[in-house]
Amino acid sequence: MTNVSGIPKVLPELFKGIALFTPGGDLVYCLDSSKQIHWHSQLCLVLQELLKLPEPPHFLVPGYTATVDRWFCTREKTVKTVAELYPAVRRYQPLLNVLFNTPDVLWQTANWQEEACNPIMIETYRSRFPQLWESHDLLVRLDERWEQEIKSQFTTIEPHQKTGTEEHQGYILRLFVSGNNASTKHILKVLHQLLETDLQHPYTLKVVDICKHPELAENNQISATPTLVRVWPKPVKRIVGELNDLTRVLPIITSN
Repeated sequence: MTNVSGIPKVLPELFKGIALFTPGGDLVYCLDSSKQIHWHSQLCLVLQELLKLPEPPHFLVPGYTATVDRWFCTREKTVKTVAELYPAVRRYQPLLNVLFNTPDVLWQTANWQEEACNPIMIETYRSRFPQLWESHDLLVRLDERWEQEIKSQFTTIEPHQKTGTEEHQGYILRLFVSGNNASTKHILKVLHQLLETDLQHPYTLKVVDICKHPELAENNQISATPTLVRVWPKPVKRIVGELNDLTRVLPIITSN
């Protein structure tokens, strides 16, 4: 049943679901009905606490994650679900369908970023984070308890001890491109070098090909590519066009 505008009177639950796996098969995940509260960086903090890691394992985010987004498309007046996971965790698709209640969803395999997800590079972290390569049979949902635990890590620090890294949980970035061509690969290489060398904060970078996901371009109001969007921290920042000028890009990412 729909109203006069074509919008269904009763909508399925809209939500964002994110999951973070370890190489050993442990999992932390969450469902966020507001789509604004939870991020992969928080799941990294949960893993750090559970496995007693020396620091959050942000290096897992580019290749060991899955994301599902159920949203209402105003153009087509229908609810859509987009689900994406990386090759390293594709075997867990049946489990994800149960956790996120998405039995009929076709999960798409995301293109992994060579610089961030190369197995040889990931292997270099094993000696420092051996717990991640062990199976602890963990299946943990981020709930109020963990939210309070995470919050306490950032509210119990004395003011004079705070640094930029401690004041927020890092940066959530989305790069919108058109196709997997030479230009896109060059942008990814330059941007990855900048973030790894000069950002000085944890970050999550999600690459979105608008040729494959035009609905995400519409939702994020993308009118040209490449466009780099700083989703978090607020306010949202956008850099449209040339990303080779590193002296221009970094101040925009880090500005308040």
